[in-house]
Amino acid sequence: MKIYTKTGDKGTTALFGGTRVPKHHIRIESYGTVDELNSHLGLIRDQDINPVYKHTIAIIQDRLFTVGAILATDPEKATLKSGKERLNIPKISESDIEKLEQEMDLMNESLPPMTHFILPGGHQTVSFCHIARCVCRRAERLASHLHSIEPFQPESLTYLNRLSDYLFVLARKLSHDLNAEEIKWVPEKL
Repeated sequence: MKIYTKTGDKGTTALFGGTRVPKHHIRIESYGTVDELNSHLGLIRDQDINPVYKHTIAIIQDRLFTVGAILATDPEKATLKSGKERLNIPKISESDIEKLEQEMDLMNESLPPMTHFILPGGHQTVSFCHIARCVCRRAERLASHLHSIEPFQPESLTYLNRLSDYLFVLARKLSHDLNAEEIKWVPEKL
């Protein structure tokens, strides 16, 4: 299989189901940002961190491919008029969302309570988490916009929302594990 097909040379690309859309379409922006997020997670997974976090991130990366597939599917081509699925696209489950919540709860057990906003940084790995969190929020905003135009499985939106929370907690946990300083944001009084 060749990587280059030349079918996108005029600024369009194909969705699952064959529909062609401009490469700047909100659907492409949405799943492209999920792909960008997945790459940032790969960078975090490549760091010298607890193998438990690496394993969880690998699972998350798999689920992000599922989210990407959902976002890359033309909703009109995904189901037949009878309502039966035409394309075999996996789904995000409630248990996928609950897994993120459970992981956050476990990490939070060993963290001090948060009393202020925290400035991103303190250690390179922690900064990678904050960057991934911001990309996740952007993916969520784009997917939310797409969902308002062409609805898709709502659990995908919930998953992205919960994932950004997970990445924030992971950043705090890594700060703790790496003995990195968490700098609290205390607004200056004018």
